[in-house]
Amino acid sequence: MSVLDRFLLTDHVAVVTGAGRGIGAATAVALAEAGADVLVSARTATQLEAVAERVRAAGRRAVVVPADLADTDAVADLARAAYDAFGRLDIVVNNVGGTIPNAFLDTDVAYLEESFHFNVSTAHALSRAAVPLMLASLGTAEAPRHKSITSISSMMGRTADRGYLAYGTAKAALAHWSRLAAADLAPSIRVNGIFVGSVMTSALEFVAGVPETRAEMEDKTPLGRIGEAEDIAAGVVYLSSAAGKYVTGKLLEIDGGIQAPNLDLRLPDLQP
Repeated sequence: MSVLDRFLLTDHVAVVTGAGRGIGAATAVALAEAGADVLVSARTATQLEAVAERVRAAGRRAVVVPADLADTDAVADLARAAYDAFGRLDIVVNNVGGTIPNAFLDTDVAYLEESFHFNVSTAHALSRAAVPLMLASLGTAEAPRHKSITSISSMMGRTADRGYLAYGTAKAALAHWSRLAAADLAPSIRVNGIFVGSVMTSALEFVAGVPETRAEMEDKTPLGRIGEAEDIAAGVVYLSSAAGKYVTGKLLEIDGGIQAPNLDLRLPDLQP
């Protein structure tokens, strides 16, 4: 097998959540370009259909499942839906998540718990439902199937700044969940994550769309630019394929080289 062949996922089956746009959409298309059939899920059916057309244009099959992915039962059902549609399941990409920044005193217990649920509990629900189905389609020694779970964390899960207590705590938990799940599921299923830096998606446009703010963020990023969704998608393909078959329990840092947050929310100091 050549080095390039190691990145192929011919006839593998993937589930990608949060796949209507941004990182999820780019990941679904990248997996298809590597040879995988893909089930895509998010809230908005029209967005998913557009992504599915791109998957089909790459010569692969696509299944669209609109769902409220904050519902752990709904997200867990995606594993069976993919298995029933394609006859196997090989790859899970947990891309559900996100929490709006908030000041410390505005972050009540319910807000913190909601962030954990949306970023961590959903990933666990899908992965737990997927594992028996992944084990049921391991392939053979002659034709192994690479089994991989990748969760999209954030650089805020390894650094600190004001306003990100709920989001950063949840993303740190998701990262360590990946390490612990990797220990539980080895050697049959590899589990990894990605610490994502600033990526130009709709979630970032409201700040990075301001020229002055974008210039500041780029200036604080060693590689001098905001990331693209395809940068993260390429990392998922690596972790999902034979190219990453000796990698588990790890968090890739795909963040332009930043060691500290590059967006200052400019929250005021606490006053007595």
